[in-house]
Amino acid sequence: MAAEANPFKPTAGKMPPILIGRQTIIDDFSESLKNGVGAPGRIMLVTGQRGFGKTVMLTEFRRIAKAQHWETIAETASQGLVARLVAALTPEKLRLDEAEISPTVAVPGIISASLGQAHFSAQTSPLTLRNALNERLGSRKIGKGKGIIITIDETQAASREDLVAIATAVQHVITDTDESDTPDAEKKGVAIVFAGLPYMVNDLLDNEVTTFLRRALRRELDNVPLPDVRSAFVQSVTESGKTISNDDALDAARRSEGYPYMVQLVGYYMWQSAQRRGSAVITADDVNAGAGDAMLAFEDAVCAPALNGTTGAERLFLTAMAEDSPNPTRVADIAERTRRSRSWVGKYRAILIKDKLIRPADHGYVEFAVPHLGEYLRAL
Repeated sequence: MAAEANPFKPTAGKMPPILIGRQTIIDDFSESLKNGVGAPGRIMLVTGQRGFGKTVMLTEFRRIAKAQHWETIAETASQGLVARLVAALTPEKLRLDEAEISPTVAVPGIISASLGQAHFSAQTSPLTLRNALNERLGSRKIGKGKGIIITIDETQAASREDLVAIATAVQHVITDTDESDTPDAEKKGVAIVFAGLPYMVNDLLDNEVTTFLRRALRRELDNVPLPDVRSAFVQSVTESGKTISNDDALDAARRSEGYPYMVQLVGYYMWQSAQRRGSAVITADDVNAGAGDAMLAFEDAVCAPALNGTTGAERLFLTAMAEDSPNPTRVADIAERTRRSRSWVGKYRAILIKDKLIRPADHGYVEFAVPHLGEYLRAL
């Protein structure tokens, strides 16, 4: 049979064939660009556990912005974030209000980026980024009513100084635009989307300088409804030149549990199973084989990283829960299994819920929020 291309894309950040279950968030962003300066979706916080499609969502936002003739800047939080944003906004030359050249020399005005160890201090970064944004928005290359969209992935890894600098600069640029005499329909604007793990929201907002971000539109990515997953499987498989029955597609959806990354993994491996047999039909056996391969890949890519950064006490709590997984665990049983007090259990229950590793179930029960994390812990 002809060598078709697998339509499923489980690689991190790779655009899937269908952005299932995300249309409301996509509409929020797209409409904000059309609705002008001050539209809520122009400042957005997108959160979700690993594998929920945050990076894919940012890619889609930039695609939408480009289609509406906005300029786009994509960044991932790491050391030097503000410096890279300024450089992206001023590609011809790096304009700085002040730069410190290691070890002690301070050079005001304009310097060349080739000087190497120039860096932005927490005090000068907000003003520098503000100037760079305003200068770029004043360019004729950006049309009337358009602007600049900045997406920042893995925001939880950003330094407090960089977040304060970015928040301050964006706030001032929005104010500068509001105070101009330009008609609203012609005002150029800035949009910024932060994406990261759930706990980043508290860290991002826990600073008086970033209080304006509390008015940002918050969107949390969650599991996709199984009927939507089934439909996406049928559509993607059909468009790739193969077929799958509704029953087998629903079984595949159940195996994925609606977890976006797992959806892509199950789809990829069941499709590949049929391809290796030289078949144009994905059968129940292909779904079984694909789900097994997907689980191994999922544990390596999602379960193991989800536990990174957990403390010994948190791991003890989760291990006690793992005895019951995939069923919920009675909170009283956690106290008994860990031999800890009710206050200890209550404390770490709250922490793990905030970090979206577990969630409340029935009254007095909790369950894992990351699929298969309990089974993974039990097998360690």
